[in-house]
Amino acid sequence: MLIAILSDIHANREAFEAVLAATAAAGASEVVLLGDLVGYGADPVWCTERAMALAESGAIILRGNHDQAVSDTAIRMNATAALAMEWTRRQLGEQARAFLAALPMEAQDGGRYYVHSEATAPERWHYVLDSADADAHLAICLERVSFCGHVHVPALYCTGPTNRTTPFEPRDATAIPLLQQRKWLAVVGSVGQPRDGNPAAAFCLLDTDTNELRFMRTAYDVELAAEKIRAAGLPRSIAERLLDGR
Repeated sequence: MLIAILSDIHANREAFEAVLAATAAAGASEVVLLGDLVGYGADPVWCTERAMALAESGAIILRGNHDQAVSDTAIRMNATAALAMEWTRRQLGEQARAFLAALPMEAQDGGRYYVHSEATAPERWHYVLDSADADAHLAICLERVSFCGHVHVPALYCTGPTNRTTPFEPRDATAIPLLQQRKWLAVVGSVGQPRDGNPAAAFCLLDTDTNELRFMRTAYDVELAAEKIRAAGLPRSIAERLLDGR
C-alpha cells in the first residue's frame, strides 16, 4: 500500500491540486494531511472543502496551529501570519470553521504515529528543528515510525541500538528503507509554503509493502498562487516567499 503524507497546505490551491494529482499518479491509495490547511494563502475555502471531501473518503486529517487559530484567537503568531489569519477568518463559513475546530491533533494508524508538531505536547506547537527536538519526540512516541509537519523543511531522524538520534537530509525521490531496528521521525515539509529554498511543493510517499519512504517534490503554478495572494490584499511578503521557497 502506498500512503501519501502531506502537511502545511496553507490555503495554496495550486500546490494542493498539484500534489494530489502527483500522489494519484503514483498510485497512492491513502492520504494523510498533517494540518495547517489554512493560513497565508488565498484559497482557504477551496482547500478546506477539498480536505473535507478527502476526510469523507477516509483520509486522516489533523489540526495544525493555523487551523486552530481560526477559532482560537489566543494562538500566538507573527504579524504577517496574524494579518493573513484575520483575512482567513472572514472567508470561512460556519461549516468549514466547525470542521477545522473538530480535527484531532494526533493519530495512530497501522503502527504509525501522525502529528502536526511533535509528540511531547502536540497542543504547544513545538518545532522539530534539530536532533534534540527529534530525540524528545522519539523518546515518548511508542510507534516505530512517525510523521510531523509544522517546520516547512523536510528532514529525517532515526535512533539506533544506542538510542542516539541521527539526522539525515533526505534526497528527493530516493527510496529510504525504514529499518526495523530503528525508530524514525520524518518531517515531511510543506505543500503550500516550502522554506528550504525550493519552491516546489513537498510531500512524502510511504510504501508499507517495501517499508520504504520517499521525500517528493512537484512543481506547480507558483506565479498564479502568488498573484492570487497579492490580489486578495494579503501581505506581499507571503507571495514573495512562495516564489523563492523561503
